[in-house]
Amino acid sequence: MNWFTNHPPHFVRWMFSSLTIGLMGIAVSGSAAAAQSAPSNDSVTANWGKTQDPNRAEPFWGEHQGGIATKPQHFTYFAAFDLTTTKREDVISLLKAWTAAAARMTDGETAQPMEGGLKLAVIPAPPQGGDASEMPDPGPRAADTGEVLGMPPSRLTITFGFGAGLFSKDGKDRFGLAAQRPEVLVDMPNFGAIDQMAPEHTGGDLVIQACAEDPQVAFHAIRQLARIAEGVAAIHWVQTGYRPIAGDRHLLGFSAEEKVPGMNAPSGEAIWVGKDGPEWMRGGSYIVVRRIRFAVEHWDQMPQAYQESAIGAMKHPHMEADQAQTTEKPSTDNAATDDSVPAHLAIVSPGRDSMLRRSYSYNDGVNFISERWPPWRQGLEYDAGMFFVCFQRDPRTGFIAVFRQMANRDFKLNQFWTHVGGGLFAVPRGAKQGEYIGQRLFESH
Repeated sequence: MNWFTNHPPHFVRWMFSSLTIGLMGIAVSGSAAAAQSAPSNDSVTANWGKTQDPNRAEPFWGEHQGGIATKPQHFTYFAAFDLTTTKREDVISLLKAWTAAAARMTDGETAQPMEGGLKLAVIPAPPQGGDASEMPDPGPRAADTGEVLGMPPSRLTITFGFGAGLFSKDGKDRFGLAAQRPEVLVDMPNFGAIDQMAPEHTGGDLVIQACAEDPQVAFHAIRQLARIAEGVAAIHWVQTGYRPIAGDRHLLGFSAEEKVPGMNAPSGEAIWVGKDGPEWMRGGSYIVVRRIRFAVEHWDQMPQAYQESAIGAMKHPHMEADQAQTTEKPSTDNAATDDSVPAHLAIVSPGRDSMLRRSYSYNDGVNFISERWPPWRQGLEYDAGMFFVCFQRDPRTGFIAVFRQMANRDFKLNQFWTHVGGGLFAVPRGAKQGEYIGQRLFESH
């Protein structure tokens, strides 16, 4: 009997997408020392169970950028920027200013020295036919907006990434970098009906991931960097996220750290770019982010037995499920109940060591939805789900390979979420004091 014939159309919503608990697995992160170590075959999560002081400062300078092999903080603020300049030197000035400000903020300082006033990355030119006296002077503006004055660093990390648009956009090599685009920084393939990527929430020339133990600290970091970028880059889209203070369950109610061997223990070799990549990327990584909206109202109507068979895991290991639940623990090898439709974990497990998952839940209130299937309900529904984040050495063998399998086989879960935004970005190696993020890219020719 076909699985779809047992589930009427009203069970299948317009929000089609695919994700896995493997994708949903929020990998807990490692010590600061691990974050600064050279690539190796050892698991980058080997020491991630250690308790971290939530008020401490995470290191900014080093071979690898922070926010990758760093124990995940409880809050994130992710921002994608479009470059509004066409001048290569403006981009360099922006990256220098961003690097300096990020180093200060991760150490618990203001973005810029308060006594000097705001210093833009690039001083704007006077309007054509006018003079400098007609331009607003950023000097009188405060160097920092001040909402975190007196607060600790809160383990703030700031991670920078480069989108395809930095290298070329609309067929134009704006900054002379087209030849430096890494081979693995591919255009993300279309996964068919499961992708409903909104342009206003997808892509970007530059991206910044700010993570902290306090949401105001994370937002403050993005806010300051956006101010400094005035006239050079403008925000394209943003996404906030959070992790539970206790435990690790995501919004579908399952633990994000399933007991699948190696799921959260990728090696450094799988994460960091090595000698096979461009010199400027060695020690860096590639980040894939996806804004995934969960159909939580739909999911909440499903019996617990169905939920567990779809995931391939027990929702409450020490509690009995509803009357439809069997007493046998679902298997991650094949936890289907109809026609051997594979469970989510059975699909994702083969790719468990190809990427480092560092995801967050999100809840952006409610908005109006019109369903495309009977009974064609219309009304306000939660805009909530997961902001999926993963890092890998090669997204072609990491996220893309795993997600393609889920898109084609994860039938029991595809009806409960839709991917509506995100992108793929190159995260360059870290910087030493006196350098700026991306410096080796701009000096590579």
